[in-house]
Amino acid sequence: MSRYYVDKFLYTTDRDPELMHRYATDPAAYLDWWEQHLGPRLGDSDAERTSWLTFSPQERAALIDHDYVTLFELGAHFFLSLTIYIGIYNDDYAARSGPLSFQREYGQKLMAWLGKPYPSVSC
Repeated sequence: MSRYYVDKFLYTTDRDPELMHRYATDPAAYLDWWEQHLGPRLGDSDAERTSWLTFSPQERAALIDHDYVTLFELGAHFFLSLTIYIGIYNDDYAARSGPLSFQREYGQKLMAWLGKPYPSVSC
């Protein structure tokens, strides 16, 4: 796993409303596009690019499925995955179950890690 690459995906997508919309509506197509256009960039320009980073099949499936538990278990930074999925799910959850309901579900699904060693978020 490339924790850096997954975290980069979460970070770059979360900070742009248009990218968030694309990810929320068609995750597989967006992931392919991101990996071709934004993933290889080493900075904010096209001047420096890399060709060796890629998502593992497990990372790809978790990102497409919005499976934040698997991402957490693989070592993705918990705050990056929390904030991106709040951006995608918060309004729907809040409308159905009230404020902070997505955040509560996120915490509940990660309760299995309570008392266990935390997955490393180091690169």
